[in-house]
Amino acid sequence: MLRITEYVRKALKGERVKPFPGVILIWNLTNRCNLYCKHCYSSANQDKSEDISLDEIDRISEELISEGVRFAVLSGGEPLLREDIYEISNLLRSKGIKTYLSTNGLLINKENIDRIKESFDYVGISIDGTPEVHDLFRGKRHSFEEALNAVLLCRERGIKVGLRFTLTPQTARSLPFIFDLALELEVPKLYISHLVYSGRGLKLSGVEREEYRKLARFVVERAIDLVERGASLEVVTGNNETDAVLLYQIFKERYPDRSNLLYENLKVWGGNQAGVRLVNIDHRGNVKPDPFFFHSIGNLREKSFSEIWHSNGLLSKLRERPRKVKGKCSVCPYLDICNGNSRARAYYATGDYFGEDPACYL
Repeated sequence: MLRITEYVRKALKGERVKPFPGVILIWNLTNRCNLYCKHCYSSANQDKSEDISLDEIDRISEELISEGVRFAVLSGGEPLLREDIYEISNLLRSKGIKTYLSTNGLLINKENIDRIKESFDYVGISIDGTPEVHDLFRGKRHSFEEALNAVLLCRERGIKVGLRFTLTPQTARSLPFIFDLALELEVPKLYISHLVYSGRGLKLSGVEREEYRKLARFVVERAIDLVERGASLEVVTGNNETDAVLLYQIFKERYPDRSNLLYENLKVWGGNQAGVRLVNIDHRGNVKPDPFFFHSIGNLREKSFSEIWHSNGLLSKLRERPRKVKGKCSVCPYLDICNGNSRARAYYATGDYFGEDPACYL
């Protein structure tokens, strides 16, 4: 994830960043969902027969700590469909892991809001555009209204809550709307995720390159403007590290005397972190470098997390600096800050996890 506003703010203040001290886990605890979203990378359905159990999670959590996992994004499917989601979160927090709830918001209500407040460090609620766009994209009428009500309820109860938005051809025109909504709601964070072709997202096409570049530029420029205005909204993007290159280029135009520091900070950030400081566990216990990879690198019902995390050839290649990527990526002068971008999209396009990422818009 690229914390655009944070990096802009630090560069303007002359501050250097430190490497993130640990690993972020995205844990898809169930494949069940109450929606049918067009972009769902897990192709969520109603089956819970293979969901990993609380006892298994307890066993695995000890190894997660020993391997440096410090944050866990609890996702699905829809994680609130698990009756034991609060026990899971509190179990992880008792081990020293901060937990973030990633939800569509439809199951947040006055009956469970206090348990949510007690159980999670942060709640991210997905809103993918205007009411009409969101409802069509999510496959349910009035889902925008229900998600918005969930945000308001979280705010009312003092829960740290932010918006999550996925950038696709269907949602692209809602970018200005989502920024305005985040500011109106006074949430602390807006997370913008780029589309990765996985699960049902395989049926979606990417935004045409020239238009894609304009959209990304809008996001970066709006984020810089927010910092210049002194706004508190944090803008974070994910799943397309080309954003870091664009951020550097735009920032250099505005603040040439501070651009070298921004560049050095982006190098410390390190670009794509799949298999490095990011790991995914799905509802069956399969481990992947990130949620979008087409292949598992091991299963926690067969091997320990430590064994998987330290003994896989693909992980070793992902951890090389610079990554030995192919095509245009191999000769890109910005490889040291984007780290080759999404390896899952590269595999989708080329059949090779070290091919070039087709979603590089520069």
